[in-house]
Amino acid sequence: MQMLYNSDHFAVVQIDVPAQEAGENPARGGFEIVDKFARKGIFIDGVVARSFQDGVRALMESGPSEEALDDYIAGYTQLAQQPLVLH
Repeated sequence: MQMLYNSDHFAVVQIDVPAQEAGENPARGGFEIVDKFARKGIFIDGVVARSFQDGVRALMESGPSEEALDDYIAGYTQLAQQPLVLH
C-alpha cells in the first residue's frame, strides 16, 4: 500500500496484492480513492484502474495544479458509495 496523492479534498492510495506463487494468478491491485468532503470512498481495479492510471500519467506530463488533479479524481469519486468509517 502506497499513498500516491493527498490533498485537502482527496486521498489516493495504490494497493498491490502480490501473487501467492509464481504461475498462479498474476499480481493484482488497484486504487482506493477517498473523497474527504463527501466522506466516501471507492476502490477501483482492472480496466478502470488502468484507465485512471493512464489519465493521471498524461495529466502529470503537463505539470498540473492541485485543482486540475482534484478535478480529474472527482470524475471517479462520483461513483463512490462506501461511507468513510473511522476506527
